[in-house]
Amino acid sequence: MTSRRESASGGKGTGRFSLAGAGQVLAKQGILVAFALFMIGFTIANERFLDPDNIMGVVRSSAILGVMALGVTFVVISGHLDLSVGSMMSFATIVVLDLHDKIGPALAIPTMYGMVLCLGAFIGFLVGYLKLNSLIVTLGMLSAIHGLTLTYSGGKNMDIADKEGTWFSVFGQSDIMGIPVTILIFALLASFLGIVLAKTPFGRKVYAVGGNGTAATFSGIRRARVVFCCYLISASCVATAGLIQASRSLGSQNTVGQGLELEVLAAVILGGASLLGGSGTIFKTVIGVLILGFIQNGLLLVGLQFYVQYVVTWIIIILAVWLDIAAKRGKLWSPIA
Repeated sequence: MTSRRESASGGKGTGRFSLAGAGQVLAKQGILVAFALFMIGFTIANERFLDPDNIMGVVRSSAILGVMALGVTFVVISGHLDLSVGSMMSFATIVVLDLHDKIGPALAIPTMYGMVLCLGAFIGFLVGYLKLNSLIVTLGMLSAIHGLTLTYSGGKNMDIADKEGTWFSVFGQSDIMGIPVTILIFALLASFLGIVLAKTPFGRKVYAVGGNGTAATFSGIRRARVVFCCYLISASCVATAGLIQASRSLGSQNTVGQGLELEVLAAVILGGASLLGGSGTIFKTVIGVLILGFIQNGLLLVGLQFYVQYVVTWIIIILAVWLDIAAKRGKLWSPIA
């Protein structure tokens, strides 16, 4: 009788342990589970979903968003936000297109990078050294940079005059061994920044500042400098995204990046970076970007209208935040209201 009770109790305990373990795995690796489920679901719905050409097209179209998300990952892990990246990308695209015909692409590209980095440095100074709220600062800069873009362009769209005779298109239209240069830029930048974040002293400082800024300061970490550098990294990624966008179309509207800041933030959060700071990886940000890209593509393949993507993106953000909170408390839900 006793052995039966012990056996039953052991079985019950094992069941509880298994459920708890499964919940913890789902909370910590929910992004990978969700990615697999989305891929399986859309493959069943439309057999063309896993076609190699379709996959390559999705990754290529997601590269610009992905490049921006790589930089924002540093900012979010450091415990801050950057809502200015969409407007900044519009500014970068317009500037490099305008300067292309005036001073040539060889000078236009570094000049554009310098101007965008100045904007990033200004934001980093306000947030890092003056300790201003990053949400307020970058929300204000979103409008300010948009106004700067319209002022610079005179409210007009930009186009390159000689689209056939320029090498500038190599960044957005060319292939190397069948792989689009856009994807190669995204992959190389993700690999480099992934190593910086995971394997260097600076990366450990970013995690420390985002996890507990006060403790990081008492540990001798120059908190303001780390935050400042994170915004510089974000600005450099935005400049790269603007370069790819301009090279892809050789022309652009002055609002080309409008609204992208929310998609970028959704991809970063979906990748597991906590809004509270201190957690996240470049690899999972890349997965988050791909999930958004494949969801948008899958919805179109199954025949849904493009505006449904906005609703789905909202649902994804809510799901990502829920999984983020679940990972912190070790449970998918709490019995306490």
